Amino acid sequence: MEASRKLTGRQRQVLFFFFLLGLCLASAGELKRYSVEEEREGRSFVTNLVNDLGLGQMEFSRRGAKVISKGNKLHLQLDRETGDLLLTEKVDREELCGHTEPCLLRFQVLLDNPLEIFQAELEVRDINDHSPAFMDKEILLKISESSLPGTIFPLKNAQDIDVGQNGIDNYHISSNSYFHVLTRKRSDGKKYPELVLDRALDREEEAELKLILTAQDGGSPPRSGTTEVHIEVLDFNDNAPQFEQLSYRVQIPEDSPIGFLVVTVSAMDKDIGVNGEISYSLFQASDDISKTFSIHPLTGEVRLREQLDFEKTQFYEVNVEARDAGTVSGKCTILTQVIDVNDHAPEIILSAITNPIPENLPETMVAVFSVSDLDSGENGKTSCSIQEDLPFFLKPSGENFYTLLTQNALDRETTAEYNITISVADMGSPILRTQVNITVQVSDINDNAPAFTQTSYTLFVQENNSPALHIGTISATDSDSGSNAHITYSLLPTHDPQLDLASLISINADNGQLFALRALDYEALKTFEFHVGATDQGSPALSSQALVRVLVLDANDNAPFVLYPLQNASAPYTELLPRAAEPGYLVTKVVAVDHDSGQNAWLSFQLLKATEPGLFNVWAHNGEVRTSRLLSERAAPKHRLLLLVKDNGDPPRSASVTLHVLVVDGFSQPYLPLPEVARDPTQEEDVLTLYLVIALASVSSLFLLSVLLFVGVRLCRRARASSLGGCSVPEGHFPAHLVDVSGAGTLSQSYQYEVCLTGDSGTGEFKFLKPILPNFQDHPLGPEMGENSNCRNDWGFGIQLK
Repeated sequence: MEASRKLTGRQRQVLFFFFLLGLCLASAGELKRYSVEEEREGRSFVTNLVNDLGLGQMEFSRRGAKVISKGNKLHLQLDRETGDLLLTEKVDREELCGHTEPCLLRFQVLLDNPLEIFQAELEVRDINDHSPAFMDKEILLKISESSLPGTIFPLKNAQDIDVGQNGIDNYHISSNSYFHVLTRKRSDGKKYPELVLDRALDREEEAELKLILTAQDGGSPPRSGTTEVHIEVLDFNDNAPQFEQLSYRVQIPEDSPIGFLVVTVSAMDKDIGVNGEISYSLFQASDDISKTFSIHPLTGEVRLREQLDFEKTQFYEVNVEARDAGTVSGKCTILTQVIDVNDHAPEIILSAITNPIPENLPETMVAVFSVSDLDSGENGKTSCSIQEDLPFFLKPSGENFYTLLTQNALDRETTAEYNITISVADMGSPILRTQVNITVQVSDINDNAPAFTQTSYTLFVQENNSPALHIGTISATDSDSGSNAHITYSLLPTHDPQLDLASLISINADNGQLFALRALDYEALKTFEFHVGATDQGSPALSSQALVRVLVLDANDNAPFVLYPLQNASAPYTELLPRAAEPGYLVTKVVAVDHDSGQNAWLSFQLLKATEPGLFNVWAHNGEVRTSRLLSERAAPKHRLLLLVKDNGDPPRSASVTLHVLVVDGFSQPYLPLPEVARDPTQEEDVLTLYLVIALASVSSLFLLSVLLFVGVRLCRRARASSLGGCSVPEGHFPAHLVDVSGAGTLSQSYQYEVCLTGDSGTGEFKFLKPILPNFQDHPLGPEMGENSNCRNDWGFGIQLK
């Protein structure tokens, strides 16, 4: 039962809270008005905000209520404990509002948690605390005794700073037999007295009168002020000054300078003498008119005393009095209209601005602003514009409001920032302008894919490289910004199933550096290519790709390999040399290859050691072993030659070749095996056949290439060849450097061969003849080499095919 009661109490609290919340929300938009009378003493009670706002005392204290008044003119104090709103000091309505009625002072009540603002205003009611007062203690009137009954004499009015019914209500004058007072009301609501003559004056009977003029307000109780009206009765002056016009209408530009002549008034008096002398003055001029205009007492020129402001006052009514030497006066009115000039530049007020602006979106709102001009007419009409070379336009949005929009989709990569100058000009003369500069940033979206600096990259890697070697860097740029320009690099899948790219290459995803994961072998893989991708981190991500071609550079990692004669330690091969061989006789030709390429495969041959020095020589470029001289009778029957085959790499690699040469008397002599090595004749014949076939294929290939080159040269030099003969030696110099003709072949020097075929030969004999070399007279073998050839200076070895 007790729990049920507690639950019911909580429910009541919740319901009460929501009731108060709804009441507060409902009252947030209402304007509450309170009123107090002026001259209230400090700590005077105004209202209780707890009751007015419908909040509980605890809730009111918890939410920290504050009272704020505009301009701090109104001194209010809030007692947060009781919710009483008090005046902190005495309030003077005249000091706060002057002649403005009603006197309303606005303030706000602020509540926290949640934030609520209540608008309120305090009306300060006027009390009759000021008495009417005349500016002059005495009013002097000079009235001619000839004045007729009913003549009206205007009197100076009294001033009362109270307003409403507490202002001046009526005038009355002390009891007398000549005058009474009428209370008149002007167009601005102020009341002034007029003295009316009831019966004719008689100077001889009474030369002067002193009357008390009383101004009484309408307060309760009423207050009054007095002044003395001193009337002097003058001798007969029966003509009052008369103005040429009872009213003057003038228009004055507001920018007229001080001292500007507004108008010249003129009055005439038919009297003569002192009664005809006229003086001019402003009649019943308010403070505003007295500060603004002045009149010359003798000439009647009305001039400006201070600058006019059309926006403050557009019209003035100036009363001028012309008084002669007597008491008679005449009056006229100057109706002055202030003409507006274009003295205020337009004003631009920004209401909203969007910064930054996303690119690629057309007609995006950039700013909303209003335009105003304090001038009027054409001077107050405005036109608004921006620079013509910008992708923006202005759209009118209601009276004097404009919206600045993007004309087309912006591109941040072209222009990331715009300086917009909003220019507003009025239609006055001269034209006044106001400019406001707006700097607008363009925000990036991912609309640009990464772009590689090159469409394809060629990288060079020396073979036998160390693992994880940096072989090059690819680079891409993205004209976007931020994460949209952050590029990640990756290897793209290759379409070659035989290329295991993942085991060869890796890429740094951040900077595009490429690394070789393992050592590369030129002889196994000379070149390969793949694609790399560059992807930004935008949403959605954009990417591009580039081709990377890797060229493996050859290193001198293969020594020369001798094809012929095949080096077999168990069965060395023996060449036969006829004892009657001429100098330059081709004993054999060493054929070798190198798996490397370029200059690493350029081979040279060198004779290191021989049984009989000077008997044999080796051509360095083709490996041909020839005799240097005739064999003597005492020459050894067996010779052992040690040759070195060396490539042109750095450092060079080499292989050695051992040749066994057996001197025989003739090819008809049966060949006897060397006694120191027992050989199988069948096996020896098979090996020899293989070696000969390999050598023949190599030499034939070189020969065919040389023939083609020779024919081409001969065709180009036909005229020259005809003058020299069929088998003449061409001019030129022997090349001193190695040239690889066949790419990876065994010959490291380019040769030209002369071919001589016997027309009547039926044996089908085909010979490799001498290379065409210059200056055979200087050759180490002498000019006599090859004398038995069918062609001049023929040398070489021959292979007979039957």
